[in-house]
Amino acid sequence: MFRAAALALLSASAVVAADWPAWRGPTGQGHADEPNVPLKWSPKENIKWKVPLAHQGNSTPVVWKDSIFLTQATKGGGTRSLLCLSRADGTVRWQKDVEYGEKEQNWNDTWYANASPAADGERVVVSFASAGMYCFDFAGKELWKRTDLGTWQHKFGSGASPVLHGDLAILWCGPDENKGRNYLLAVDKRTGKTVWEHDEPVGSWGTPLVAKVNGQDQLIIGLSKDVKTAPEEKHGHLKGYDPATGSELWSARGLNSHVYTSPLVADGVVVGMSGYYGAAMAVKLGGKGDITKDRLWVHPKNAQRVGSGVIVGGHVYQVDEDGQPHRYDLRTGADAWADEQKLKGGQTWGSLVHAGGRLYLLMRNGTTAVLSPTEKYEVLALNPLGAGEQTNSSPVVVGGEVYLRTFRHLWCVAEKK
Repeated sequence: MFRAAALALLSASAVVAADWPAWRGPTGQGHADEPNVPLKWSPKENIKWKVPLAHQGNSTPVVWKDSIFLTQATKGGGTRSLLCLSRADGTVRWQKDVEYGEKEQNWNDTWYANASPAADGERVVVSFASAGMYCFDFAGKELWKRTDLGTWQHKFGSGASPVLHGDLAILWCGPDENKGRNYLLAVDKRTGKTVWEHDEPVGSWGTPLVAKVNGQDQLIIGLSKDVKTAPEEKHGHLKGYDPATGSELWSARGLNSHVYTSPLVADGVVVGMSGYYGAAMAVKLGGKGDITKDRLWVHPKNAQRVGSGVIVGGHVYQVDEDGQPHRYDLRTGADAWADEQKLKGGQTWGSLVHAGGRLYLLMRNGTTAVLSPTEKYEVLALNPLGAGEQTNSSPVVVGGEVYLRTFRHLWCVAEKK
């Protein structure tokens, strides 16, 4: 009996201890080590709780132990907020507001909370774009702020989330098409003081990825081609940097228009994708300098894509904005799903999550599509949240629960026991 009780306690602790600490989860690539994940739900089935949100945001929540961190912003972006909510029932523990009175360009005047926070158990770092980067402890106390990062002016707004790596908080600052800077910034996560900066001629919206390549940590990012800010740049690039110093390690040409996605890395290969009918490509890693010759494949033109894909079992899974699914061979680029029908539910800006042997994708109408990561294309479930829900966010899967952020609510999906 004692052993059974101890095992039950350990099991319960394991559920609480699971974390989704940053954009795209523990790996930065959309993988959740979760064997038991709900397959089906509806507005009245397998909903543990839902709570209203006062303001909109495109950002995805992050989870650390029993806390959920989420951003939102008022119309026009005058107030941008970080919320801490209880994982047990969604109640708001605290809210920290940042006021910003300047004009910042955006595609929509209610989309001024696009970046996800990043947490490490002691602190939460959040980017409010032109309003600055802030750091709070888990009780909501402000530890430091950086409001000297410049204004980021682009008609499509900004989207990159902070990345915590070792003692650093790294942020891709921009994009800026108004003759301002586009640059990578690394600060000491304890003090906010600058450790290094690295300027680039063009910006993008994707969050950088830290991945290990031949035993070395690399910071990898996709860069757009931008004829307005850098007409001399004939191509967009995938680039790798030393995260400790910001020095460039390698670069590969081939991307072009509007890079919204984050890079993907597996088996010594990096995959980058452009948006707005741009190119997708895979590059073999390990080289230095210009490694364009090491490209494995390039698809010069594809449909518009906003959300990031996921690599599972040697294949790259991706869903375009219009719901068209893809299953690319990582090494050859062959697409086994090229002729499959588009997903029902309209458009998606969400990024794929691999959990419980399935692929989860949040559509813009609030429906979560669940796909099978196999050669045969199979839609396992379409889970709506009801009329009136809209979202540009992505699923979070942690501790056997699925968290879904819409414009109106934060939902917690869990199977009833």
